[in-house]
Amino acid sequence: MKVLVVDDEPDVRALVATALGYGSGPVEVIEAGDGDEALAQIRDARPDIVVLDLALPGRDGFSVLEQLRRTSMLPVIVLTARGLEHDKIRGLELGADDYMTKPFSPRELVLRIQTVLRRSGPQDRRPGSIERGGLRLDLAARQVHRGDAEIRLTPTEFNLLVELANRAGEAISHEALLTKVWGPEYRTEGHYLKVYIGRLRDKIESDPAAPRLIQTVRGVGYRLALTKD
Repeated sequence: MKVLVVDDEPDVRALVATALGYGSGPVEVIEAGDGDEALAQIRDARPDIVVLDLALPGRDGFSVLEQLRRTSMLPVIVLTARGLEHDKIRGLELGADDYMTKPFSPRELVLRIQTVLRRSGPQDRRPGSIERGGLRLDLAARQVHRGDAEIRLTPTEFNLLVELANRAGEAISHEALLTKVWGPEYRTEGHYLKVYIGRLRDKIESDPAAPRLIQTVRGVGYRLALTKD
């Protein structure tokens, strides 16, 4: 596993590197102290995951994340002192896979890295496909198409859409979706689900402001409509 740690504080980079050394399996840690160096390391070193601070000199972490998501689905965990809800939501909306605040538990960070990599990595290749609302979900290729056009989803977005599609027409609770897609340790992280539902709607709905496919069931969770058109 190759991990890029992006932080302008050498002590934080050293702490993360030390924590990763106690995990299971060999780990190569790459470091970057600013946003431009981070993007260069992503391009040249090809890490498996990025641990990204937001308060970077020059290009900040939000800008790095936005630039990265234009071309890559590389897993990113934000690790920052900025713990306000709007910062967390913005980070998730820009494509972060997880968000942790400082001070942090090194053990928890290692566990979250393992969880994100497991969620983003190769899944069991299930045969067949699911067709819902004009979408075709190819379970083996992990791709979504509308007609001949592919809709590009992150691994987590795909997992969430599959869970909704497998139970189309059924209202699924927030907790059930969070547990199934993210894991039981995320079952109370409602903002994760809200942000990812919004991202899915932006990609698959003809009018995300008035969604017809992914419906909100107030007080319960979400439902994927059974419509065939």
